[in-house]
Amino acid sequence: MIRPNLSGPRKALISLFALILLLPAANAVLAASGPARQAPPSTAANYESWLTKEVRHELVMLPFYSVFDNLEYKVEGTKVVLIGQVVRPVLKDDAGSAVKHIEGVTEVDNQIQVLPPAPMDDQIRRAEYRAIYGSPSLQMYSLRSVAPIHIIVDNGHVTLDGTVSTEADKNVAGLMANKVPDVFSVTNNLQVAND
Repeated sequence: MIRPNLSGPRKALISLFALILLLPAANAVLAASGPARQAPPSTAANYESWLTKEVRHELVMLPFYSVFDNLEYKVEGTKVVLIGQVVRPVLKDDAGSAVKHIEGVTEVDNQIQVLPPAPMDDQIRRAEYRAIYGSPSLQMYSLRSVAPIHIIVDNGHVTLDGTVSTEADKNVAGLMANKVPDVFSVTNNLQVAND
């Protein structure tokens, strides 16, 4: 292949033309990567709303957060109270650490309960997952990046937490959870999104 010998002003002009053509593509990539993190607002009401969104974002981004964990929180001014249940102790520590580093947070009260390790509970977790997310009417929830139905198993007692789209989905999840053998009780705390 013969390559043209480009030098001097002609080479600079072609480089400038290539840069002009690539600039819109670079801007599109930057825009698609999402908005930049915003600084906290100055008013107290806006700050609490902003902080609530930031805490949720940090918690759902935790690497070990799964369908078998339930992380909840309360924002009280600049203090964040973490509550819920987790299977792995490292998740409790990671949640506290992630929230502590949010700009403006002065105190984190980490009340997350670490569930006791039990092979029978692990077996129930797997069976509950298959029963709930394997149900044809609930399979759509398994496709989401953060599973909306959380299955908490503590010594054979099952609690369903999270949010579903309809009352029918809530009822189906409760029925499927009750069909799993070796479960002592099922508490259906699922919320309907429209309520």
